[in-house]
Order: sequence, then C-alpha cells, then structure tokens
Amino acid sequence: MTLPTLQLQDGSTIPVIGFGTGTAWYKEDPNEPFNRNLVEILKAAIQQGFRHIDGSDAYGTEEEIGVAIKESGVPREELFVTTKVLEGINDVPATIKASLAKLQLDYVDLYLLHSPYVAKMPTDLQNAWLAIEGVKQAGLAKSIGVSNHQRSHLETILEVATIKPALNQLEFHPYLQRAHGYLPWMRENGIEVASFNGLTPIRSGSPGPLNESLTRIAKAHGVSENAVLIKWQIEQRVIPVTTTTKEGRMVEYMAAVDLALTPEEIEEITKIGLTHHFRAWAPDRFDPDDRS
Repeated sequence: MTLPTLQLQDGSTIPVIGFGTGTAWYKEDPNEPFNRNLVEILKAAIQQGFRHIDGSDAYGTEEEIGVAIKESGVPREELFVTTKVLEGINDVPATIKASLAKLQLDYVDLYLLHSPYVAKMPTDLQNAWLAIEGVKQAGLAKSIGVSNHQRSHLETILEVATIKPALNQLEFHPYLQRAHGYLPWMRENGIEVASFNGLTPIRSGSPGPLNESLTRIAKAHGVSENAVLIKWQIEQRVIPVTTTTKEGRMVEYMAAVDLALTPEEIEEITKIGLTHHFRAWAPDRFDPDDRS
C-alpha cells in the first residue's frame, strides 16, 4: 500500500496517518529499560504500511524507534519521523542532537515544540520557537512545528517567526472539533493539523451520543469503529497519530486509508459530535465548556 500524503507549506509531504509512541508506550521514568516489545510493535506497524513514526524526548522511546527503523529494512527516505522537544526545551541544540543519536538518524522529518506550557512568559515561547527554527536552519529537521498550541500561543510565535510552524499536533476528534474557526485560521497561516486522542469517542469519551452511529457506520462498511473515526479525521484534513500494543489493531487503523465514507456519514459524525464536548488531554487546563 502506498500511503496518501499531505503537502506542508514548506514543500515537504507527510503521510496522512501516523503511529505514535506515547500513551501506552510512554515511560514514566526516563531510566526505564529498553523496551524490546515496542521495537517489535514498531516493526509490525511498518510492515502493515505505517510510514510516519511519532516520538518525543519526553516519551523515552526514541532509542526504540531508532532500532526499529534499522531492523525494519525499509529505506530511511521512505519513512517520515517526527520527534518533539519538551524536557530539553532550555537547550534545544543539545536536545535535537541527543534525539538524533538515539534515533540513529541524521535528521528528522518533523521537529515539534511539544508544549507551550513550559513557557512562563510570551518571550520564553518566542525564544523557544526561534531555537526550533535553528534546528531547521542547521539541516537537522526538514520541517518544524508545534504541539498542543492554542491560537494565542501561535499568535505569540508568529510575531517573531522567520519560519512559520508547518503543523500543530493537538487533540482533535468529533467531541473536540476546535471552535471559533481555529482550524481554518491555522490553514490560512500555512499551518496543517495533526491529531492525538482521535479515538476518544470510543475510548475515554465513551459512552456518548456517537456510539450508535459509529457502530452502524462501521458495520455498513465492514470495518471497525476505529477505522471510521480515523477516516473521519482524514476527511477533515487532519493527520491522525494513533497507537496500539496490538498488531490486530494496526490492521483496523490502516483499513481507514481505503475506506470510503459517504458525505452523509461524515456529516452525521460531525453534527452529532458537536452536540457533546469531551476533552481527554489535560482537561484541568481549560474551562469545562472550552471547545477551542
């Protein structure tokens, strides 16, 4: 299977679905031992057709990603590797070099500022972004972007940016579609969108008003609810980054690529999703009905 891609504003292309190494694979203690199970799962994901692998210095999984890439036998140029900086935000040049050493790579395809909340002042966020720009200028990342950034954070960055973020990875699913025209605004500024927690309506957000619709639509197409939600995101021009510890789930996820939802099914998921609000990641940071 050749994965469809989306072109970023800097000319790079990114696969429309990614495999993440946070969540179930996240290491609470960075000194936790090397996780051979993750290596095998990543190799299986690559074998199933995933070409976009997502990590972070905060996950503690970059070494496993590097080994999996080497052992997969797939040429580096066929893979799209994302990592992020969180723990090492005070020394981005050293952090990217450490990440590349663990990944056994000369460059990453996408380097993200993992969180705006590490910045105490707007100038801290701006300086962090300028350091990220330095990574691209040094040829250590083909594209650069952010994660978990609200509009106010991006506006702060854009005040000083000489290179605009190419992408913002944030929580996105039918129960959190990002109000106030946030996605169109990002795209007007050349910023594409990737998602995490995209399966929330059938995970921590379940039961909810979409359960019946998702089950019915999945049955009609002979796929899982996972595939339906992933395809819905792709149809929103959002790149879902998902993960699993089970090889069988990978097959379900990849089935989304060729799934053809009808316009009516897409609209049904969108409209019902908008009737219910649920935020899975860091809900305490936001007002209960903040849908931005």
